[in-house]
Amino acid sequence: MKTLALLMLLALAAPARAQQLVSVGARQLVMPFENATREPRFNWLAEGAASALTDDLIALGAQALSRDDRLRAFEHLRVPPAATLSEATIVRIGQIVGAEQVVTGSFAVDGTSLTIRARPIRLDTGRRFPEIVEMGALNDFFALLANVARRVVPDSTVSTSAMESTHPPLSAFEQFVKGSVAENPATQAIFLKEALRYAPDYHRARLALWNVYTEQGNHKQALDIARQVPVESPLSRQARFDAALSLLNLGRHTEAIDGLTVLNREKRDAALLNDLGVAQLRRTVKSPDTSAADLFTQAMAANPSDPDLTFNLGYASWLAHDTLSAVTWLRETVRRNPADDAAHWVLGVALQASANAAEGQREKDLAKRLASKWVDFEKKQPAATAAVPPGLERVKTDLDAAGMPRMDDAIAAAEQRDQREAAVFHLESGRRLYQAQRDAEAINELRRAIYLSPYDREAHLLLGRAYLREGQIADAIDELKISIWSDDQTDARVALAEAYVQAKNVEAARLELQTVLTREPSNPAARSLLEKIETH
Repeated sequence: MKTLALLMLLALAAPARAQQLVSVGARQLVMPFENATREPRFNWLAEGAASALTDDLIALGAQALSRDDRLRAFEHLRVPPAATLSEATIVRIGQIVGAEQVVTGSFAVDGTSLTIRARPIRLDTGRRFPEIVEMGALNDFFALLANVARRVVPDSTVSTSAMESTHPPLSAFEQFVKGSVAENPATQAIFLKEALRYAPDYHRARLALWNVYTEQGNHKQALDIARQVPVESPLSRQARFDAALSLLNLGRHTEAIDGLTVLNREKRDAALLNDLGVAQLRRTVKSPDTSAADLFTQAMAANPSDPDLTFNLGYASWLAHDTLSAVTWLRETVRRNPADDAAHWVLGVALQASANAAEGQREKDLAKRLASKWVDFEKKQPAATAAVPPGLERVKTDLDAAGMPRMDDAIAAAEQRDQREAAVFHLESGRRLYQAQRDAEAINELRRAIYLSPYDREAHLLLGRAYLREGQIADAIDELKISIWSDDQTDARVALAEAYVQAKNVEAARLELQTVLTREPSNPAARSLLEKIETH
């Protein structure tokens, strides 16, 4: 009886736990609030409420994701930033960024009164919690959202004063938000400067202005802005990093290296090591002590999961004429991100330089399929088989990312998952069309599958066979070779032998069939084709 009672208690406890709000340290995403008042002059509060609540949740210990994270998810789903979204789309965005809970809400202004409504949604259970309602004076905007944050993470032990200590004056915050959501860089700069006029020590606005100037290519002004953040500011480390990036963009590589080195000495970070490698790669006089490749290797050790770091190491190795290392690290890059067109191109060039012409050409062909710019680049360099454009190195702009929620990893995983699902869909469609002998349609579907999954050996095999039936023998041979290179299976070698027979290259066909029969002496298709060759 005791055992039965315990089981019943556990059964009741599990659903109860599922109904609770997520833990303090859970990853949360706050969506822009709906303007229930419908007055355009209050539109800024939609993003303002989301931004302030996000800041409060972070202060209380939650891993709340930033507006930039949310916008990257919007871009992934091709959702306009200002769109009114369904709950299903909001949940999907939360899943893409790896959130455990999403907070939606609305606000209404009546004269000088403000009403805020918020509703948390747990993504693991789909549980929509009761609405949180806070009412007060419009000037009490931050205090009202602090109360909402408290109710979203009630278990936090952080004091309210600590949570609210970083908020600027509301007038400055309004200008900051308007600058953040403005579409035109000139308009962004006007609002951000106005925010600094209201609150000269509001350094978050100052760094946002740095970003505007950087995107405009005005790196001198960006550098001046970043250097105005004092050392005692909590944003000093970020400001010094931004200043180093400005120096890098200005070509002042030695100064950039000095600044990045000091930051890395204070706290080692993969982004700093990577950008030190970039600076070393770009400057004319190289350091006799540490090469760019050494720095990229150290960056990889600090963050082993980032494919940009393996690309930089492979690219730097190629520029240093270390072809073997270049091939090794570029192979690793395309393994991690098969859609990386630049990595495929440089790998192709490196393979050709290492006397692996056929495989190198296949990699370059994949790069051209993934991005048309490589077709144009090759046309401009018709005789330069070893041509690699300058400036492919990748700068990291997120500092101390290891201590932050890995939102980019979550989006990358979602993109790869969506890409795999789409590739499987097109492969299955291509397979059905091929079996129905509708080869022209099959070819289109299989090419879509290969675009999404460049190393799918079955897609290349079926495409090769479809080309063969269409009489496109050279294209068939290329695809069948890629299938074998992707995953060496005997059915692709038999198909390649058939293509060689049609191309009247009997010796190449014989070699392929002998390879198959060495592995599978009783393979009927290989034996039958070889006998046909020998009798002619």
